[in-house]
Amino acid sequence: MENETAKKRVEELVPLLKYYTQMYFDDKQVVSDYEYDMLMKELREIEAKYPDLVREDSPTQRVGSSIKKGFEKVTHEVPLQSLQDVFSFDEVREFDERMKKLAEENDIKLDYVVETKIDGLSAALEYKNGVFVRGATRGNGLVGEDVTENLKTVKSIPKKLKEPVDITVRGEVFIGKEEFEKLNSDRLMDEEEQFANARNAAAGSLRQLDSKITAKRPLDIYIFNVQKSDSIKFETHYESLLYLEKLGFNVNPVKILCDNIDEAIEAINKIGEDREKLSFGIDGAVVKVNNLELREKAGTTYKVPKWAVAYKYPPERKETKLKEISCQVGRTGAITPMAILEPVVVAGSKISKTTLHNEDYIKEKDIRIGDTVVIQKAGDVIPEVVEVVKSKRNGKEKKFVMPDKCPVCGAQTIREEGEAAWYCNGVECPAKLYRGIIHFASREAMDITGLGEAIIDELIKRGLINNIADIYKLTFDDVASLKKNGKKFAQNLINAIEESKSRDLYRLINALGIRHVGVKIAKSLSKIYNTMDTLMDASLESLCMNDEIGLIIAESIYNFFREEQTIDLINRLKEYGVNMKAQKEKRSDNRFKGKTFVLTGSLEKYSRDQAGEIIEKFGGKTSGTVSKKTSYVIAGEAAGSKLTKAQSFGIPIISESDFDKMIK
Repeated sequence: MENETAKKRVEELVPLLKYYTQMYFDDKQVVSDYEYDMLMKELREIEAKYPDLVREDSPTQRVGSSIKKGFEKVTHEVPLQSLQDVFSFDEVREFDERMKKLAEENDIKLDYVVETKIDGLSAALEYKNGVFVRGATRGNGLVGEDVTENLKTVKSIPKKLKEPVDITVRGEVFIGKEEFEKLNSDRLMDEEEQFANARNAAAGSLRQLDSKITAKRPLDIYIFNVQKSDSIKFETHYESLLYLEKLGFNVNPVKILCDNIDEAIEAINKIGEDREKLSFGIDGAVVKVNNLELREKAGTTYKVPKWAVAYKYPPERKETKLKEISCQVGRTGAITPMAILEPVVVAGSKISKTTLHNEDYIKEKDIRIGDTVVIQKAGDVIPEVVEVVKSKRNGKEKKFVMPDKCPVCGAQTIREEGEAAWYCNGVECPAKLYRGIIHFASREAMDITGLGEAIIDELIKRGLINNIADIYKLTFDDVASLKKNGKKFAQNLINAIEESKSRDLYRLINALGIRHVGVKIAKSLSKIYNTMDTLMDASLESLCMNDEIGLIIAESIYNFFREEQTIDLINRLKEYGVNMKAQKEKRSDNRFKGKTFVLTGSLEKYSRDQAGEIIEKFGGKTSGTVSKKTSYVIAGEAAGSKLTKAQSFGIPIISESDFDKMIK
């Protein structure tokens, strides 16, 4: 590669890798580990050949990530460095040659410890007098984030050691394979974005600003190094690991003592063969110099220690037959196509089923029923179809078409413009029942106090609720049976259910869970149509005449009220006495009449819905877009493009405190 060609490639690689690196440390993954590693390897090789092309902002010159806003900074007394990746045994032997030379020069015995490179998030744990006092993420290696409260929720971290020592240790926070699969399966059912791999899941969980969220995630940790200990001295790394176990730490279970590099390579191969038997994911094997004095002699670069390398295993791919494509309906009605495969073992796991994400993914890869496909485990955990072997087609393969009826309830399925997923339009679909009732009972919908997630789950399990309308046929005895001594709770919930029957029409419209219809549009519909019957009879043209409702939203409302399930639900709610009419507004203060507000950024005291309710209470209205007709823009923290647009139009911009003064 000539210098000019190399320079051009560096200019391509640096920004690309910087972006991938930032996404990785923001707990998002936009490229596979293997692809990232190969690009980084290419950049290192160019920089080694052309040192004048090494840029200050090159990702090869940096460690770790920026600090997430909301966490206190922690300066590591001993840096938490990264590791030098290698991809061949030739590179491992080159490392050994360097260490041999150094060991001979200093007359020190050279041996190695080979450990699994756990796929998680590195953290330092600090103990004073044997008590856990602080924990921090690696961050950029020198400065990390104080995540002490989150780490206290990890059951495998001892709060008190078996000896009263002052010590700082380093470990890897991770989520086990089975736990990760369950976590992603639950998220798939809830139509939440799936984690790309266990590492992202662990990192995202540990870096939550609310430790209650962290506590709900199945985090674990393995300790693999003593970072600092003034009172205890060790001769070897292996000795220190045994001592950490004695103190009560959950130490990396795979730590193989090797007399020479041949044994170390044998250990790497053994870990590779057994990796799928491990209960946790790995992304390599680490070869470390065992003697701590020799480590001191070897030293470190800014980014990595010279006394260790991380061998990265290539991803394993297998061919198999795609027998069928079935569809899974999630709790919000999203329909996910699933590939049913002839079982195949990939990286040690038997794979017989995997997600095909959506219709566009199937079309992009031209996946057909009967195809021979290539399966790979993304991040060593999630199986995925990476390509079709079109050369093996015999003409009998069938193109897949998304169903026009829900496979669970038979209602119409819809895919709206700009959306990737198809959805079930049935309001009584059993797959959507749990989430549907949670929304129906929520504060901004029918506001049924006491009808929380756990109670809803139990009512469904016992068969006491099979659709939304069943809420209104619950009896005192039904509810009292859910809890010991539950009479007071039962009476309160029955009262709350009865009270909800008189809610305003807009709350009921919002509670029905019509796609794209929230509180704001529900209020507009309530004002325009006044009764549920009038709304249900509204034509598509009539719905489109409202300024706030475009064609997509209008079609969603129109189609929803033409489903038999919707008509059945409304009729049942009427029978139970649920209000179907808009209540007349009583407003004496119209200070915002004729004014339109746009909210941007996050406010401290109010949610956007709360601020919107206050504005409407005083006769004003809110909009999601800035135009020359906008009266005020309320700008909170991290205000975005709407603020810039308002400034260009010369629209008055007010703060939250200004808004407070206006409503007093």
